[in-house]
Amino acid sequence: MDRLIYTALAGINERRPQRQVEANDLANVSTVGFKKSFDQALIAIKTRGDGYDTRIQPQSRTTDRINLEPGARMVTNKALDIAMDNKTVMGVQAPNGELAFTRRGDLRVNNSGILENGQGHIVLSEEGTPVNVPLGFQITVTRDGTIVTKDPTVVGVAPNVEIAQILIREAKDTFLVRREDGLFKAIGENVAENGDFESGEVVPSITSGVLEGSNVNPIHAMINLIEHERDYESQVRFIKEAKTIDESGTTMMRNN
Repeated sequence: MDRLIYTALAGINERRPQRQVEANDLANVSTVGFKKSFDQALIAIKTRGDGYDTRIQPQSRTTDRINLEPGARMVTNKALDIAMDNKTVMGVQAPNGELAFTRRGDLRVNNSGILENGQGHIVLSEEGTPVNVPLGFQITVTRDGTIVTKDPTVVGVAPNVEIAQILIREAKDTFLVRREDGLFKAIGENVAENGDFESGEVVPSITSGVLEGSNVNPIHAMINLIEHERDYESQVRFIKEAKTIDESGTTMMRNN
């Protein structure tokens, strides 16, 4: 009985992170630029220490790697709405001041003239500094991430002025994981101390006037959550059944 209860309880505990990931994915079905994580897997390991030597415990093995498969695109024709092509990511300033990456491209200029996205994360330039945009200027974003402004008050043809280039990287060959704040960070040997990394052979690029939706399939996410719920109920039934069998055995021994 001990082995059955122990294994069932361990299965419930090890499945918890997987349920949390699925619930988080489902909650972000409509979030702009959201990327789901790769699936987790369970492996069986033999435990050592006090207790029965025959105990086999399920253990989750997870690599919360970001799945950069593109989501559905929505044409908005707004100059500050951008979508990252292929597996391009954009550099932003995380709440703790560190360099992080995202695929969310619903940009806007805040009251201080700083370019940020819909979550309030400050967009960084290739120099690693916030992108400062003159208030009231017309703004366009080129395919390579260059910010071009034009003064609408100028009489005649106003000149285009390039003020900065957005920090964009192609993450095809880079391992990205999710931070606690939901942004991405790169890990691996090719990552610099500040968290930046070099793009691969594919040139990073963006498309303006378009927003990318979440790449979470709501039907698949809901089915996975239902399967997790059924698995949880099955494990609980195992524990209850083991308790019933144990109580029955104790009663028989007491009667004798």
